[in-house]
Amino acid sequence: MQFIDSHCHLDFSEFDLSRKELLLQARAVGVGDIVVPGVIADAWQGLLSLIESDHNLHAALGLHPCFMEKHTQVDLERLETLLATERVCAVGEIGLDLFIPEANLDQQLLYLNDQLALAKQFDLPVLLHVRKAHDQMLKQLRLIQLERGGIVHAFSGSEQQARQYLDLGFKLGIGGTVTYERAKKVRRLVQELPLESFVLETDSPDMPLAGYQGEINQPAKVYEIAKVIAELRQIAVEEVATITTQQAQNLLRLI
Repeated sequence: MQFIDSHCHLDFSEFDLSRKELLLQARAVGVGDIVVPGVIADAWQGLLSLIESDHNLHAALGLHPCFMEKHTQVDLERLETLLATERVCAVGEIGLDLFIPEANLDQQLLYLNDQLALAKQFDLPVLLHVRKAHDQMLKQLRLIQLERGGIVHAFSGSEQQARQYLDLGFKLGIGGTVTYERAKKVRRLVQELPLESFVLETDSPDMPLAGYQGEINQPAKVYEIAKVIAELRQIAVEEVATITTQQAQNLLRLI
């Protein structure tokens, strides 16, 4: 079986394991490719250096809505240069977050729309962070009409919103949340929507799975996420691995 962790923040300062040990554990359960998103400009060069050390690691570069105070117009110009010159599989993590205190929607929209335009310019998918703002995000996506679509990271919206993203060419990122029995909305979506709607992710080191609360999450946990999805759909975990890996490979051009 082969899996792809389509959203993993490999900040190795937070792990007790070395990078080599962490990646060996992931590969032992079939996790081949790992997508590592950037969230602030200061992290981009380190991320680009990281992926040079391993051809199974893939960088996405973006300006995250939760760190607006760290972003400048110069960062957008730098992002354009890097997208033109570096090995990047997506623009991200970008988005809208109206959950954070004193969220400034207008400011977030300015950065979002500039980055969506860059994704369209360079024919790249996007990795979206969206909290309490799915309707606003869908409006912007309809306006720009990205050819490559992208992934809605840690999707937790309604079924109607999910189907609207799918119609726009997006996949829904499913991570540790689905392992909690109380996550009834996400678990129902996993049961009812076509399996081709989803890609797997850990958001490592965040989003710990049920039974691992308080522990640092890691890419190897993709296998356990896939097992829960297989149980919910009453299918083999091999089918979950095959279909979700195909979706991520095709969308992010990891083949």
